[in-house]
Amino acid sequence: MATELEELVSFLSSPSPQITKAAVDIVRGLTGSDEGIHSLSNQANTLIPSLCRLLTAPKEVSEAAAEALVNLSQNSNLAEEMVRMRIVETTMDVLYKPECRVTRLLVMLLVNLTQLDAGTDSLLQTDDEKVRGLYVMKLVRSFCRTTHENNDDSFEHVGSILVNITKQRAGRELLLDPKRSLLKQIIRQFDSNSSLRKKGVSGTIRNCCFEAENQLQNLLLVSEFLWPALLLPVAGNKIYSEEDRKKMPLELGSVLSIEREPVNDPEIRTQVLEAIYLILLQEAGRRAFWSVNGPRIVQVGYEDEEDPKVMGAFEQLGSLLVNGSGIEEPSTETTQ
Repeated sequence: MATELEELVSFLSSPSPQITKAAVDIVRGLTGSDEGIHSLSNQANTLIPSLCRLLTAPKEVSEAAAEALVNLSQNSNLAEEMVRMRIVETTMDVLYKPECRVTRLLVMLLVNLTQLDAGTDSLLQTDDEKVRGLYVMKLVRSFCRTTHENNDDSFEHVGSILVNITKQRAGRELLLDPKRSLLKQIIRQFDSNSSLRKKGVSGTIRNCCFEAENQLQNLLLVSEFLWPALLLPVAGNKIYSEEDRKKMPLELGSVLSIEREPVNDPEIRTQVLEAIYLILLQEAGRRAFWSVNGPRIVQVGYEDEEDPKVMGAFEQLGSLLVNGSGIEEPSTETTQ
């Protein structure tokens, strides 16, 4: 005899729209608590595919189904089950259907699934050389075409996906591939007013800089956008002198000649300083840094900094500038 939960899950496939809607609303409610998620986990093999089939239903049903999947995916065991069921592939397929009305929620689902190595592998399509990187290219394109100024910035969480995939070397190499120009597109999103976008971009750059030893040339290919993204958040609030600005490229000097909004998030400031540090471990990286008058910007920024953790990152960078490369490298853990 079917249990109440088994019966509830079966109603998700009912031919009656009213019954389906009532069932998916109940399931969404249950996924709002750990206890509810635990009770539903025994039905995962039936529940997850049933919810996925509702993602293309009318919005009042698809939204509840997508919210339930996002909540369920916060449980690592269920997230692993979803990846095994190829829900990453299903999500990418639904995400780009014209009738999709739950874009933001599906992107959030991908954020949760790519916290797992297997989820990242699925999104990178590492097993299929013919289409490898296609999903990521589509997400980057969507990330860069939408803006925070829109009422519904459905793709702003893509920044968090990019942080997740660049924890793996395969993800970093994909973004650093000069033929694809993905990193250049991503960096330009640092100008957004969205703190979520900025944090995603800074974390992605920081992770990519772990490849500086072998891929410094590819990083510096986008230096016109890279140095402003790394240095402006830690440049302090002062207007720089003409003498200082003469030693900088136009993209830095012009911004530092006027009053500007500070980057208030200390995590972003820490991440860009760590990225600079990783670049400066390479001799060519130090030369590039000096060529944009980077040491002066770091000096001024440190004078204005008040956050203890950010000050520590400044001081680590300062030690490297003074002593060359003869100090320990930072943690090799990529941004979480």
